[in-house]
Amino acid sequence: MSAALGGFLFGYDTAVINGAVGAIGEVFAVSSDDLGRAVASALIGSALGAVAAGWMSDRIGRRHSMAVAAVLFLASAIGSALAQSLTSLIIWRAIGGLGVGFASVLAPAYIAEVSPAEQRGRFGSLQQLAIVIGIFLALVFDYVIVLFTSDQNPASMVGPMAAWRWMLMSEVLPATLYGALVLGIPESPRYLVQKGLPAEARVVIERTLHEPAEAVIARIQRSLENTQHGLLADLLDRRRLLLPVVWTGVMLAVFQQFVGINVIFYYSSVLWQAVGFSTTDSLIVTVITSVTNVLTTCVAILFIDRIGRKPLLLIGSVVMALTLGAMSWTFAGAPVVDGSPQLVGLAATVALLAANLFVFAFGFSWGPVMWVMLGEMFNNRIRTVALGLCAMVNWLANWFIARTFPPLLESSGPAMAYGLYATAAAISFFLVLFFIRETRGKELEDMA
Repeated sequence: MSAALGGFLFGYDTAVINGAVGAIGEVFAVSSDDLGRAVASALIGSALGAVAAGWMSDRIGRRHSMAVAAVLFLASAIGSALAQSLTSLIIWRAIGGLGVGFASVLAPAYIAEVSPAEQRGRFGSLQQLAIVIGIFLALVFDYVIVLFTSDQNPASMVGPMAAWRWMLMSEVLPATLYGALVLGIPESPRYLVQKGLPAEARVVIERTLHEPAEAVIARIQRSLENTQHGLLADLLDRRRLLLPVVWTGVMLAVFQQFVGINVIFYYSSVLWQAVGFSTTDSLIVTVITSVTNVLTTCVAILFIDRIGRKPLLLIGSVVMALTLGAMSWTFAGAPVVDGSPQLVGLAATVALLAANLFVFAFGFSWGPVMWVMLGEMFNNRIRTVALGLCAMVNWLANWFIARTFPPLLESSGPAMAYGLYATAAAISFFLVLFFIRETRGKELEDMA
């Protein structure tokens, strides 16, 4: 589905910075703290874009809002590639983050609203598949462009620009493609009914949901009664501050990031170099990791509508806790040379296997399932606004992890970092066990 390409932007932007991180630090002569701020700048923009996306989509529609996201992302790609200072790079990446934040909310909401209930998990998982394919292609491009340099250094020139600038400029293509495709998709029938356009909604329902249109329209209209659609006030609860279902979504959003998945994709090349891998070897390892992510997302697509969302989340939490614990133990026992742990022999093998098993577990569970559930667990009254709030929290958690990892790596080493992420994965198991309700097969109008 064309809407899922928003996930491609999400994933591509997440990973393309991976190969450029070291060069950005070298070119602009910045500290690890400033480097973390530059990498995380897009995430702040994404958080703001996510919370604004719900409001915007309820006013101008899902389709037009996705087109706005494409324009922002396109401008960011060009501006970031041509940035002459760290400050300008941060600003342009934050603008791109706004677009990515829009897309991260709009894609799962739109897919949920145009998909039949029995296939909604599978279609919703296409968002995550697009994310991981974006990650993979970004890492492949990073690796290939480095090979065109004379010394395999991203800071070196490739034609008129340094390799790292080409990495960022490559985002122009997916942004343009996304913008072109979303203009050709139908508007969400839920949005059309909300705006008093049942005739237009009928056409979309017959085309996408394959259900009796009048029954669906009546069901949507009932779910929208007695509410001011699209207001943050609709999410509030006097006793708990937020509605219980919104708190559940917020916790899902936080713990998806607190397991440290994006450390693998933002900083993996730097991490593997720190423990003795060459630049090209570390990029190859990162590409292998991204391939693992793609394959396991396909596993999620096959099983999410068969066995449900909750079982996948529980299995994923267990495996992630074990593999992150193994990585922490491996780094803790590694000899320190020039201030950095050095993995050799069996230790290096264990670390690589554990890292890829962790990505495997995330890829078939928390990666796709969180976005599927956020797209479907809220009813029509609050869906886009609640999803926007949860996505904002997800991006802020993403920012926190990305911002704190470089100084944490420098001060305490990778063992401490992976130990903390393993603890978060263990906690996530109990969160799912006690608070998550299964949404497989339920109509959107039946959600809390």
